[in-house]
Amino acid sequence: MQPQLTVWFDGACPLCLREIALMRRLDRRDRISFIDVSEGAPESCPIDQAELLARFHVREGEQILSGAAAFAAMWREIPLLRPLGLIARNRLVLQTLERLYIVFLRFRPRLQRWVARRS
Repeated sequence: MQPQLTVWFDGACPLCLREIALMRRLDRRDRISFIDVSEGAPESCPIDQAELLARFHVREGEQILSGAAAFAAMWREIPLLRPLGLIARNRLVLQTLERLYIVFLRFRPRLQRWVARRS
């Protein structure tokens, strides 16, 4: 079966690596293609590498999603997390998740350093 979703992730980020490792284990139907963009984005990628490294992005069909919407799309492809992804289709839920994601992005560098020290 062809992957239904493309996930671009920062393979140089210890926090991202842990999360993607978990998502790979949960993606038992191989519906997600995970692409490390830490050393450059593939030519087929329509997004600049700096943008890919700054925020989480996925391609769902022909649509590019970022932030909370991207996470929700990924969750919908993983049976265990699918209910969360479906709930996030609600506009108010997605707006709340996006606000939380923006807060997370402010703390991400500190969290990355903390995870790197623990590895």
